Order: sequence, then structure tokens, then C-alpha cells
Amino acid sequence: MLAAYRLALGERALVARPHPPDEGHGRSLLRQLPRPASGGDARPPPSRGQAIDDTVDVVHGHQQLSFFNAHYDERCFLPIHVYDTATARPVAVLLRPGKTPSGKEVRGHLRRLVQRIRKHWPQTHITIRGDGHYSRPEVMAWCEENGIGFIFGLPGNTILDRLVDEAADDIRTRRALEQKSALRGFAETRYQAKSWNKERRVCARIEATTKGLDIRFVVTSLHTGSAQHVYETLYCARGQAENLIKLHKAQLASDRTSCRSPLANQMRLILHTAAYWLILTVRDAIPPTHALATAEFTTIRLRLLKLGTRVIETAARVRLAFAAACPEAALFRHIAAALMPSGP
Repeated sequence: MLAAYRLALGERALVARPHPPDEGHGRSLLRQLPRPASGGDARPPPSRGQAIDDTVDVVHGHQQLSFFNAHYDERCFLPIHVYDTATARPVAVLLRPGKTPSGKEVRGHLRRLVQRIRKHWPQTHITIRGDGHYSRPEVMAWCEENGIGFIFGLPGNTILDRLVDEAADDIRTRRALEQKSALRGFAETRYQAKSWNKERRVCARIEATTKGLDIRFVVTSLHTGSAQHVYETLYCARGQAENLIKLHKAQLASDRTSCRSPLANQMRLILHTAAYWLILTVRDAIPPTHALATAEFTTIRLRLLKLGTRVIETAARVRLAFAAACPEAALFRHIAAALMPSGP
């Protein structure tokens, strides 16, 4: 916990090479991460969306599991992050090699994740959001077999373009007639790739500009909602996960995976995720009307954590004496009361 606190302050952790004693211990620590995300609410929600994405973590040594990735032109890891975007809570952060995950690998991660969430929310409907390389046949088939909703990006091809050609031609013509710089529309169709076991619903976002057409596709298991609602409201909400990854990676420096052992680097990610939880807990305790209620972690660190105080420890309590002119004195009192554990 002290190491996570130091990371939250923007410092290096106390341990230079954090290494669990064995693989089983590392897994037991990792299993603790989804628990607050799925069990922290007093009442289980009827539905909840989980956004899954990966991010590049460039390495500069000979770390195990680091691969050369041609897309990034770097030797790197591609850790997977899963977030509950409604609450900004991290659900899982998994170190993995620097290559695009296969359908079998993603299916395994989701299976273990859903098992943990189901222990706390057995009746909650879960929807998984992800970009195009998560729309694997194995992943979609597993989600349908287990009652998990999904919305994944879908790479376009000539067949999909042909299926929405009528709608695309209408949007392109109306843009030209109305002399607009851009015009957006939506369409949906049924589509089955050769590797799929069934037809699935595909929604298309079609945008006509002076430079031509831009069409984006998503595949979903959801049967309700218009194509516009599925794309703009449900699928695009996964963009919030990219903002949360930036908080985790850029503002808490979770790309410090410099150990040689992958287990030690996974331990580093766990410590940085614990630091994320510490700052998120402080931010959630701030009144919604306060300016810091939506502040980024760097701002909260500078305004609320990195302050000079006099610490007085007694047998029963710890007192913090702030300066008389502390600008956030009232806020500190509110946060302390909000974080105080309730009585039995």
C-alpha cells in the first residue's frame, strides 16, 4: 500500500524490483482488482458496460514477452485494460506480449473476467465494447453462448460496402445537392463472414465529405436501438476508456515496466492500478459541484496530495495539521468525513 501511495504522489515505488514470490501469488493479487469494480455498489445495477482496449508500452531492454510490433515500429508490450466506463473504475490490467491478441486469448481473458463479476452481480447484464481486433469469431460466439452483449468495431470490406451502397449513395447525393461540407447518416444490415457461425447485425456510420465517403462498421449482439444509437451512444462510449488509459499510463506512469521478468512487470501494473484506485477514491469523495470533482489525476495530486503538513501520531489516531491559509481546508474536511468508515 505504501508503494501504491508513493506512485499516486508521482514518485517511484519503494521496491525497485517488485516481484511476487511465485506465479500463484501474482494471480491472487490480480484477482483482487475486479472485486472493488464489481462489488463496490450497494445495489447491483441492471446492466453495465465494460470497455476493453490495449495500449502500447515501449520497452528499452530485454524484457521477457516484449515483441517487435510493426504497426508501432517498436519493441513493446501491449497490455490489455478493462474499465467500467460508467464509474471510471479499472476492472483488470493484464500484461501481455506486444502483438495483436488472438480470438482464443481474448476469449480466455473475458471468461475469467466475467466469472469474477458474476460472483458479485449474478443478474447484471454485461456488455463488452472493443475495437476491430476484438471482433473475433471465438469471442462473439462465446459472448452469445453466455448471455454477454457485445459491440465491436468491424473492419470494412467490399461485401459490407455493397450491402450499404444504397444508403451511402443517398447520403453522398444529398450532401452534394445541399452543398454541405459534410453529411453523416447511418444504416444497418445483416452480415455473415466465412469464419462466423451465424448472421449478425452490423451497423454502419456513413459520412460524406468533399473528399469522398468514410464508412465505419460495428457488429453487435443487441437487437434494440437504431443504428445511430448503437454507434454514437453505445459504441463511441468506449472512447472514454482511452481517456482512462491515459490517466493510468501518462499521469501514473504505468509504462515503467523495466523488470526482466513478466511477473515482476505485472506486479508493477498492479501497484499502479492500486495508485489509480487511491486517487479515484479521493476524487469520488469530492462534492459533484466542486471544480476538482472532474479534475485529472495530476491536478488532484498537486492540489490535494502533495502538500506540506505536520503529522501527529498517537495511539488512537493520526492528526494532520495544515497551514492556517490552506485554500482547500473545507474540502479536506469534507473528504475526511466522506472517507470515514461507517459504524456497525
